[in-house]
Amino acid sequence: MNLAKHSAFEPLPPTKTDPNAVLTTGDGDDNLGPLRALLGKWEGTGFNNIWRPLHDPKHPDQTHFLQLNATREVITFEEIKGKIPNRGLLQPDIDMFGIHYMQQVFDVNTSPDPALQDMLHFEPGIWLNVPSTTDPAVAPTVCRMASIPHGTTVLAQGPIHDKNDLTFDPSDIIPFPIGGDPKKNPSIKEKSIFEPQTKLDIENEFRTGGNLLANITQSMIDDPNSVLADAVAGQTITKLLTFPISSGATDDVPEGGGTANTAFLAGRGKPDQNANANAAQLDAKFWIETIKGTNGQPDFLQLQYTQTVLLNFNKLSWPHMSVATLRKTT
Repeated sequence: MNLAKHSAFEPLPPTKTDPNAVLTTGDGDDNLGPLRALLGKWEGTGFNNIWRPLHDPKHPDQTHFLQLNATREVITFEEIKGKIPNRGLLQPDIDMFGIHYMQQVFDVNTSPDPALQDMLHFEPGIWLNVPSTTDPAVAPTVCRMASIPHGTTVLAQGPIHDKNDLTFDPSDIIPFPIGGDPKKNPSIKEKSIFEPQTKLDIENEFRTGGNLLANITQSMIDDPNSVLADAVAGQTITKLLTFPISSGATDDVPEGGGTANTAFLAGRGKPDQNANANAAQLDAKFWIETIKGTNGQPDFLQLQYTQTVLLNFNKLSWPHMSVATLRKTT
């Protein structure tokens, strides 16, 4: 028997793509489409909140801690060379194109020296430019695949808009019952339960305190998206691309998406109730903005995003929100 013949790797056959598929494009004929604008290095600042589970024998009735961070962020995007084929059975093959990224987020209040600031978040991942499909019937989209070292992976997908969609919806960090509607604010009674953590004028040992609260205001806690609105106040935006993505089913992408967690995070039995911190869903919105330069300065690119991850534990969904405004530096 000729083992070399039987063990040789054969090249994959070329994809037979759907001639009716539409690939999202930006300026010109570009397989990366609007994602090409992301290539390079981005730096900026933002705000982060997370409700952390609290396991403290000295305080058995206190199940959570509210962590607040004023942040500095760096993201680098690079192109994935070549096409990414997806084989079809119910429809012809499709080719995707993409970029990979590295995101690092730091707490600016831990040191005046950026090199010594504590890292809060480290995330490698991929953005994909996805053509339209017929089965399922989904218009062109972008897709984000993120890996978070806490033990969570996320796949979130959504459409692309090039219209004036720079609206920062009111946001709320107050937890709500699992399965409830995160867009509906809890009742006044429910809000009052969390006031010791969410009101800065109330001293509380179960919330970030001291010097770590520098640069954090009550309005940021009441509505994290107000940080984004403040950042663009007075700016002139000449071009705008918007990517709303979700790990859950939406009208635009009814199939696909989701989150996956390690056994420790997901918990045992009924994960929504017995989890240590089950990351159940991610919803985010990204804006790529072309900002008109002032005082003779050239126009520049700006990236803004708002992201909410629902952490399920102790029978509640706890909104973990991150917002940032970044400028393209290289």
